[in-house]
Amino acid sequence: MKLYMKKYILILVLILSGSAVFAQQLPHFSQYYLNDFLINPAVAGARDYFEGKSSHRYQWEGITDAPRTYTLSVNGPMKNEKMGLGGYLFTDMVGPTRRTGFNLAYSYHVRLNETLKLSFGLSAGLLQFMIDGSKVTLRDEGDVILTNGVQKVLVPDAGFGTYLYHEKYYVGFSAPQLLNSRVKFFNEGDNPNGTLPAHFFLTGGYKFDITDDFMLEPSFFVKYISPAPVMYDGSLRIMYKQKVWLAGTYRHRDAVAVSVGYLIYDYFTVAYAYDFTTTNLKNYNNGSHELMIGIRFHKNEPKTTSAPSIN
Repeated sequence: MKLYMKKYILILVLILSGSAVFAQQLPHFSQYYLNDFLINPAVAGARDYFEGKSSHRYQWEGITDAPRTYTLSVNGPMKNEKMGLGGYLFTDMVGPTRRTGFNLAYSYHVRLNETLKLSFGLSAGLLQFMIDGSKVTLRDEGDVILTNGVQKVLVPDAGFGTYLYHEKYYVGFSAPQLLNSRVKFFNEGDNPNGTLPAHFFLTGGYKFDITDDFMLEPSFFVKYISPAPVMYDGSLRIMYKQKVWLAGTYRHRDAVAVSVGYLIYDYFTVAYAYDFTTTNLKNYNNGSHELMIGIRFHKNEPKTTSAPSIN
């Protein structure tokens, strides 16, 4: 029974984690509104400073070999403020599988009027998928679906995005993984190869001034990856003097998250989120943890038009 379970648990983890070649998902974060550059390359250079951010997500605490995701990103405007540059690295680990990669981004910003801008972004990079067969025990030892060796695949990635922004609101659309790259691990047996399907993301948010000190920011994140149904996140964040905030997020058919954050000396950001699982997996895990650390490297003179600061 134990050997049976190991095989089926592996398959389940691959599907649920979002790192499987069968239904490829990009890493997701409950605090998506704190680093929308990871979602949309057109965000690069939309704010009047360079910023670097590192995110760490520990999903489904209590489940052995549950997903672990790490990202490191940087983006900012060029001197003429018409173009932006950026890039990010990431590692997504689930049990014996690991997905590592990088993306570089370029954006161009067009002024529509004194308070509104529209940007267009392109991204390109490489993804490496790995399965360590030595960490998997199968019932049928002669099964060639996995081996005792490490299998690796390197594939290209590319995407684009658009971003309409004002100092009070923003709307963005992006489409990563447009190359539909084919992933093939094994050269014999029944090969579980597949393609990386294109993703389609829609994001938006608005900042309401409640008083001179308090601000309320609702935001949303809609995701579509064929043939899966449309998924969405909705968040509501309340901020005090643009420095301290408390937020709640609902992820459709997955979890509810609560997060807190603090902007220190207008340069350093620390934010933490905890997810309460709402699916049947809640019976087997203790929730998910997410930590984001950010730093603003350099601040130019404020732009006439700048995307809302997300801290």
